[in-house]
Amino acid sequence: MKHTILCVDDEIDNVEALERLFRKKYSVLKATSAAEGLALIKKNHVALIISDQRMPRKSGVEFLKESMEFHPEAVRILLTGYTDIDSVIEAINTGEVYRYVTKPWDPVDLANTVDKAIERYELRAELQEKNAALEKALAELKTLDDAKSNFMILINHELKTPLTSMISFLELLNETSLTAEQKKYVSRINQGTSRLHRIVNDVLAFVSAETGITKISKKKISTETLFAELADKFKSAAAERQQKILLSAGDVSIKADPNVLNQALERLVDNAVKFGDEKANIEMTVAAVDDNQVEIAVINSGKSLSEKTIEKIMQPFALDEDILKHSQGLGLGLSLTQALLKRHGSQLQLQSSRGRVRASFLVERA
Repeated sequence: MKHTILCVDDEIDNVEALERLFRKKYSVLKATSAAEGLALIKKNHVALIISDQRMPRKSGVEFLKESMEFHPEAVRILLTGYTDIDSVIEAINTGEVYRYVTKPWDPVDLANTVDKAIERYELRAELQEKNAALEKALAELKTLDDAKSNFMILINHELKTPLTSMISFLELLNETSLTAEQKKYVSRINQGTSRLHRIVNDVLAFVSAETGITKISKKKISTETLFAELADKFKSAAAERQQKILLSAGDVSIKADPNVLNQALERLVDNAVKFGDEKANIEMTVAAVDDNQVEIAVINSGKSLSEKTIEKIMQPFALDEDILKHSQGLGLGLSLTQALLKRHGSQLQLQSSRGRVRASFLVERA
């Protein structure tokens, strides 16, 4: 589609000369006065305006300034003489003139000037379109962000409220006199409710971490205290499988979010206890990598895992009865740990060789 340019000059010969120069490439509108030019601007979409400076009743500067009210995006070129330098300065300051061309003009130079002016017009139009698209995208992102937060609030309420009611009534039911058969039924219901509660918490934690809802607030933490609390929490579960939890000697101060780090480590230790060999040791170690970082690792003895298997179990909802017995849950253990660590600026590394599985990640040193 040809762009439209408007040529305004009180000399009809000049206007017709301009039309002959540009009519092959552009749609040309002609006017022999500022008033006629403004009338055409009001009715047509104009990309470029070429105006003579010295015209009766209204100068080119005044005309170009008025034209901005109707087409501010149009590029403007002023035709003038050497003696009109003051008018040129005024035009540039008030009429946003792109270039001024002296009379008599050189056809080749003027044609090149107009071509470059049209390129400028197209670039400006493209930039405006992209800016509009970016503003729209930003508004959509804000809407999605608000929807994401509202969704999490709604899901938290709609899933956890009925669960809380079920757990509360089960507790009340356990306080009543029940037959052996009724106790069996209540026990099964209680197991299912507990499992569903864990699944809901894991899914909500995963979505929160992946979507950036989980907020990070780092504090100074003692690894000795952190490891001791985790070992105490899993002491009974490890004892059932005749496992020992060995803690790294020494204490290192790290900078981390206590809640996020605890959630991540709990899942790693839980995996080590559940899927590690019976009567084997589970190690929790901490080692300095450099002056700024330390590595925390959970190591257990168990079936060696291939790279393909490791890649699979690191994905969310990856279920396989032959892999870490994840058929008993949603397969969120390691992927949830990874999501939590990413919010923490870290990343889970899983290695397996010679019957040992090593899960590690880096944290900031305090």
